[in-house]
Amino acid sequence: MTQIFVVNSGSSSIKYQLVDLETEEAVLSGLVERIGEPGSDIPDHEAGMRGVLELLGTEHDITAVGHRVVHGGSLFASATLITDEVEAQIEQLSALAPLHNPANLLGIRAAKVALPNVPHVVVFDTAFHQTLPHAAYTYAIDAKLAETYGVRRYGFHGTSHKYVSEQAALFLERPLEELKTIVLHLGNGASVAAIDGGKSVETSMGMTPLEGLVMGTRSGDIDPAALIHLHRQAGLSFDDLDTMLNRHSGLLGLTGNGDMRDVQAAALAGDDLAEEALAVYRHRIRRYIGAYIAHLGGLDAIVFTAGVGENNSLLRRRTLASLEFLGISVDNDRNELHSKQARYISPDGSPVAVLVIPTNEELEIARQTAALVG
Repeated sequence: MTQIFVVNSGSSSIKYQLVDLETEEAVLSGLVERIGEPGSDIPDHEAGMRGVLELLGTEHDITAVGHRVVHGGSLFASATLITDEVEAQIEQLSALAPLHNPANLLGIRAAKVALPNVPHVVVFDTAFHQTLPHAAYTYAIDAKLAETYGVRRYGFHGTSHKYVSEQAALFLERPLEELKTIVLHLGNGASVAAIDGGKSVETSMGMTPLEGLVMGTRSGDIDPAALIHLHRQAGLSFDDLDTMLNRHSGLLGLTGNGDMRDVQAAALAGDDLAEEALAVYRHRIRRYIGAYIAHLGGLDAIVFTAGVGENNSLLRRRTLASLEFLGISVDNDRNELHSKQARYISPDGSPVAVLVIPTNEELEIARQTAALVG
């Protein structure tokens, strides 16, 4: 039995899943929280990892450990065996992801201590988007400055976009290499990717996960001059702006509530502010859909995934409304069906297949880990 232990480490948490690759099912999963916090019984990540392994017990034969790391910069385009050099590179890349990479490293080091005799593999959120063409990842600023400080589009949610686009090809029973697909990963964090023949050619998140779509608490696209204006006129510091854009914007900034379910419930109850916020949310998605059809030169499938994308039928229907001229339409009955399975929500014979496919980033990490270690 091949079992891959998948680890997603945060600054005070360890999310884990044990995946049996023969069945592609999670044998066990869980979350350790409040690591190192006052009053916690878990002083550090090593103690947390020991506790997880005690819970797993000796009956589980772990073949390898797959770790999620958010930022691989331009250095990593695929899953990579963890060495001391790779750890050092992940640490160096913390400048690009200061809230994520250091926390991911804590999990890597704790797992290596707890499981020293199995291979450890890292799968980067950014890796799938390393196929972006130069024109797509380049910002039009001073080229030397950008190169020195790593300022370019990297893209995120790559593990999800890869998994879902491949599942779409399987579902449609068509070769991945011939498909032009737009994947909408809509959760509290949200991004869209244009995928041509299995390769990412455009994506909405940029140097950081802040750019792109409206999200739960993140602003998405904004004119940089607006931030200069707020700095000069409102006296907001760079730290204030950082906090505002990442933690107090998006749906939260527009309505006071960052949870899509609550915002939609308020809109349905007649709250004009909530309805206006949802209009902004949908408008941004539609803008990217139009742009990505142009980049792809056509479209075979649009796929909704992640928490909002998989579960919010009203959002799906309203987002794609009146796009029939592009071959995109939604069958209302199919769209209202609740299921954890991949499914069509477009009518029979529609030129563009509109799908809902649940994402499974842990399984994708497990697959890539197993493929690398053989």
